[in-house]
Amino acid sequence: MKKGVLIALGLLLLWACRKEQQPEVPEPLLAVPQGFPSPEFPSDNELTPARFALGKRLFYDVVMSRDSSVSCASCHAPHLAFSDSVATSPGAGGLPGKRNAPTLANVAYQPYFTREGGVPTLEMQILVPIQEHNEFDFNILEIADRLKTDSVYSRMSQAAYGRDPDFYIITRSIACFERTLISGDSRYDQYQFQGKSEALTDSEKRGMDLFFSNKTNCSSCHSGFNFTTYAFENNGLYEVYPDPGRFRLTEDSTDLARFKVPTLRNVAVTSPYMHNGLLPSLAAVVEHYNSGGKNHPHKNPLIKPMGLTAQEKADLLAFLESLTDEKFNKNPKFK
Repeated sequence: MKKGVLIALGLLLLWACRKEQQPEVPEPLLAVPQGFPSPEFPSDNELTPARFALGKRLFYDVVMSRDSSVSCASCHAPHLAFSDSVATSPGAGGLPGKRNAPTLANVAYQPYFTREGGVPTLEMQILVPIQEHNEFDFNILEIADRLKTDSVYSRMSQAAYGRDPDFYIITRSIACFERTLISGDSRYDQYQFQGKSEALTDSEKRGMDLFFSNKTNCSSCHSGFNFTTYAFENNGLYEVYPDPGRFRLTEDSTDLARFKVPTLRNVAVTSPYMHNGLLPSLAAVVEHYNSGGKNHPHKNPLIKPMGLTAQEKADLLAFLESLTDEKFNKNPKFK
């Protein structure tokens, strides 16, 4: 009997060891949340592990800037939903940026890029910070020359695209990585799409009702699964705008001081707010809209004084905070 007990203990230990040694199932490169459509990848830039790895490495590498001082991640930090915590981010040589760095969460779904919408594809968008004097202040051909001297990059480029480092692999791989930055597991999503009625507090539920009501009209511009219409609007931030907004692209006077409506996903961690980071907190944003904003000929007519009570403002803030996806902001896959 004693021998039988020893054998049983040995088998138990062996089973335990094998269980501990079982490798964890890796998280898929692309996880599409409930209520979200699948993002589209160009036919010449389908998602593969090799392309994801190359794009991720480049995203975090200061090799992208002229003086090797900043990377994409310098202005788009993963714990801040790939945004920044300052009004405008410093670029190469410490030069100040011109606009607030937006979140890259769900960037795969955007129909066009930059605040004025002048860039049609994510691959082309990569060129904007590279060429901007106050960002990377560089040339993509010179970046490629740097990469060609690195055996790791040469090997990864061949594995990903079957070619040596060049402009093509830089733009494609970073765009491929960025398309996987999908955020859709906030407590709001758990309540709305996953059937978890306890995911939101009473205050957050009241704030949600207020957000989607005619009293605030928030959802007129911040609608859909990504909380944006991607339209170009003026929200009465100034009477006279130093930044011309979409007019910079179109030179159409009706586009003066209009900017692309941003997503509100993870908005609680992407302060400061507005195209130039003028408003320091969500409370300040709510106060701005509650006041109706300043007079401007292109201000959206739905933006007008709301007369919210202190409780309504608190509820609205609570709802906006429920749009934070903690798993996304802490996901080691993206770091």
